Amino acid sequence: MKKTIQFLFALLLLPAIAQAQNASTVYPNNPVSIVVTYAPGGLGDVLARRLAEKLSQRTKQSFVVENKPGATGALGTRYVAKSKADGYILLMGQTGEMVINPLVSKDLGYETVKDFKPIALIGEVPLILVSPGNSSYKTLPEFIKLAKSRPGSMTYASSGSATPGHLAAAELSQSMGVDLIHAPYKGAGQAMTDLLGGHVDIFFSSAPAVIPQIESKNLKALAVSSDKRMAVLPDVHTVAEDGIKGFNFTLWGGIFTPTGTPDSVVNYLNQEINEVLRDPSFINQLEKDGILIRGNSLADFGDFIKRETSKYTKLLKTIDLKGE
Repeated sequence: MKKTIQFLFALLLLPAIAQAQNASTVYPNNPVSIVVTYAPGGLGDVLARRLAEKLSQRTKQSFVVENKPGATGALGTRYVAKSKADGYILLMGQTGEMVINPLVSKDLGYETVKDFKPIALIGEVPLILVSPGNSSYKTLPEFIKLAKSRPGSMTYASSGSATPGHLAAAELSQSMGVDLIHAPYKGAGQAMTDLLGGHVDIFFSSAPAVIPQIESKNLKALAVSSDKRMAVLPDVHTVAEDGIKGFNFTLWGGIFTPTGTPDSVVNYLNQEINEVLRDPSFINQLEKDGILIRGNSLADFGDFIKRETSKYTKLLKTIDLKGE
């Protein structure tokens, strides 16, 4: 009789036990980190912070941004690749560390396809070629004319060697036949500081970091890197309009998680992120910075990365990076 009572009591407890077990596995039930592999100030940082705010509101759990700059994005990317695959440490991966770095370096400590699952593409922006507000040149042709008259004396900043901004400027220099000096920095924020101080002459920057400075006249917009003009800068020519046919660079950012993260977590994050990307207030906020909202399925994001890899593979064959 005693054993029967114990058995019946255990049956009564099963739903509560199951509920407790389910509660312990609900994601997210702890703070989630989004790692940005560059210093504050660039596209990835802007996207990560605004996404983290919206995800925190939606999930009632903290999403926090961690900046881990160094080694042209490789330091933070390695950190995430080696992290526990449970969805609590995510990567705001960008063009440089996810596509370009693996093409130019053999010892990164990570492999994009092997070590990461792509979750969702967040946004994409053209690069804006900017100069100090007090510079004597107002357009790209004016800058090129001046640079040709002073070979080897004009400089361009980048947020690191072999980053999209570096490659865009290198192609510009090569295609226009001008001798420009490359000044690589550890992040967009440091490059911007020296540009504003007049220590470098031009910089291909992501739109969010420079549009406020352009509006306040601290910087001049010489050209944009996309094949079409930007709605927020309708009077600024494309590089293609000013002499380099087919010139088209954009910078993008998307969320990745280490390979091995449960499909349930990956699918949940993709769904929640796409909901954020449909939020009118989020769209409004990013469009003011010239960011084109993307959002897509897991498969779509994977295909996008393959296309980007193909594009930069071809581009790197035409640009000599020796000595950079």
